[in-house]
Amino acid sequence: MLDEIKELPAKYPQPRSAVMPALDLAQEELGHLTPEAMSEVASALDLDPGYVEGVATFYSLFHHRPIGKHRFYVCTNLSCMLRGAGEIVDHLKQQIGVSSSEQVSPDGLFSFEEVECLGACEYAPMMRLDHRFHYDLSPEKIDTLIADRKRLLPTGGEVSAKPTEGQAPPVKKPRAPRKKKDA
Repeated sequence: MLDEIKELPAKYPQPRSAVMPALDLAQEELGHLTPEAMSEVASALDLDPGYVEGVATFYSLFHHRPIGKHRFYVCTNLSCMLRGAGEIVDHLKQQIGVSSSEQVSPDGLFSFEEVECLGACEYAPMMRLDHRFHYDLSPEKIDTLIADRKRLLPTGGEVSAKPTEGQAPPVKKPRAPRKKKDA
């Protein structure tokens, strides 16, 4: 991982721009960011450790405590709330067996977090799961996403987050614009 992090600054016009991708790599490997991991990232990028910690603590997608293998980031901003995000959060908590975002599911697979705007208000309610965005959520879609992740564990360990051969990853097609209701 450190070698990959050390290569990141060359991909950006400013070396500091590599800090977020580097923290993402560290979190992906460890499951959450520890003080030691943030120090290693700072050292690998030749940055001040305080700067790296500042970035890591500013953004809500970086975690400083253990989280589930699969983390649901459910948007609860205005557009999503108006289109049912509250019900989605309640359903999700029930399905994964947690009562708050501070908890990890009993099997260690799932956790969730309510987040601000994810930038696709026209497809509300929406969320991010395993680095992919999911739109027009419903309880049935949540159930399918949970079941799909559980199916990846036939022998107790995750086999692959990639689609199997011949199975295309889901693709979100843009939907037609909504028609305005007459007053």
